[in-house]
Amino acid sequence: MADTINLKITGMSCKHCVMNATKAIEAVEGVASVEVTLEPGGAIIIGSATTENLITAVTSAGYEAELA
Repeated sequence: MADTINLKITGMSCKHCVMNATKAIEAVEGVASVEVTLEPGGAIIIGSATTENLITAVTSAGYEAELA
């Protein structure tokens, strides 16, 4: 079953940052789709990935993340 997870992401300042965050999230097992936005700085993820793994991926890419 696919869940929808909304993350607030801070530290992104350009489209390159959005691309980096998107790639990091897509690499997490269980992600079916992701949409990352620069303003207001967040991501909508659909899939079975855990919130912990998603936040870890975003943090590893150099940004801060938390549940929105």
